[in-house]
Amino acid sequence: MTATVSLAQARRIALAAQGFADPLPGGRVTRRHLLRVVDRVQVVQIDSVNVVARSHYLPFLSRLGPYDRSLLDGLRDGRSGGRPRPRGLVEHWAHEASLIPPQTWPWLGFRMRGPRVDASTAGIRARHPGLLEAVEEVVHGHGPLTAREVEAHLPHGAGSRREHWGWNWSAVKVCLEHLFRVGAVTSAGRTAQFERRYAPLTQVLPPEVVAMAPGAPDAPDDLTCAVELMRRSVRAHGIGTELCLRDYFRLGAAAGRQALQVLERAGEVEAVRIQGWDQPAYLDVTARRPRSVPGRALLSPFDSLVWQRRRTERLFGFHYRLEIYVPAARRVHGYYVLPFLLDEQLVGRVDLKADRATGMLVVRAVHLEASAPSHAVDDLRAELASTARWLGLERVAMP
Repeated sequence: MTATVSLAQARRIALAAQGFADPLPGGRVTRRHLLRVVDRVQVVQIDSVNVVARSHYLPFLSRLGPYDRSLLDGLRDGRSGGRPRPRGLVEHWAHEASLIPPQTWPWLGFRMRGPRVDASTAGIRARHPGLLEAVEEVVHGHGPLTAREVEAHLPHGAGSRREHWGWNWSAVKVCLEHLFRVGAVTSAGRTAQFERRYAPLTQVLPPEVVAMAPGAPDAPDDLTCAVELMRRSVRAHGIGTELCLRDYFRLGAAAGRQALQVLERAGEVEAVRIQGWDQPAYLDVTARRPRSVPGRALLSPFDSLVWQRRRTERLFGFHYRLEIYVPAARRVHGYYVLPFLLDEQLVGRVDLKADRATGMLVVRAVHLEASAPSHAVDDLRAELASTARWLGLERVAMP
């Protein structure tokens, strides 16, 4: 008989799996604390919007409280206190552009495998024969390099401009992004201007990971990749439907279903029913089942807790949509809206902007749920004040 999990318990399992039931650090946040969050969530989405802070910094704030952002930069860039250290994070296309543990990188090989010529590079090859190979040679010979630095190593004119999805990407940039996507090169981090620094795999990834790169003798097959990614997704969710679980790493329906079946046969997941849901769910058999998950946090719009909007609505009764790309006149809640998590519930939305010129964290709008407790406003004010201090801003400007 299929076990039934209450909605409240499913919510607590999900929050615990995402790290919200872990105790906050008692003192200064360290590299070890950040790695604990990485171990919980597995994937941290990157986004260039800097209205409050770059999105990848915010999930750590939500789970740890204020911390030194240079620690996270060091995990990504392979340094600590100015000294080289093993990387705790590398960049690749996982959910979207994401930071992931280095050990997860080879399991994305199913997505990296493919032709060395695709739609993005066919025109480049026709107009600039040999450029793709030349770009790869420059990265392997001189990396880490930004796209502009790679261009400087090539003959004049190789980086002729063309329109690409609204940005003027050079032919060199198109080649670099293709090489990055197929796992021929990787990223050694980002510049202060958020430019990716391209590098050979051997400069960034551990030897045992490089040995599993696409095309290498030890490269895992597609099913093994799917099973390993689904295993990480199950752990990061605690509980969820097939769609929830496979969407975390953007697995296709067939691959995700097959991987889930493998884990179910192995006894790693259990099919369950969540009270009130009309679809079957799957439970991580090792998932924590806390009796409560107290606390408060502002969530990035790109936080992995709220990626799957249907799941967010089912778990929390919270209808959330990203409105950055919605015309201003048609926005309901604002441009950069952070959900507010309070004691196991999403109780409101806050449209925020860090106005660095005036030293203010500007609250453009607050929308609380009808179910928000009476103390939600005070809790939100306290969280906003903490966020402002973390950003180095002097005060919060409320509407």
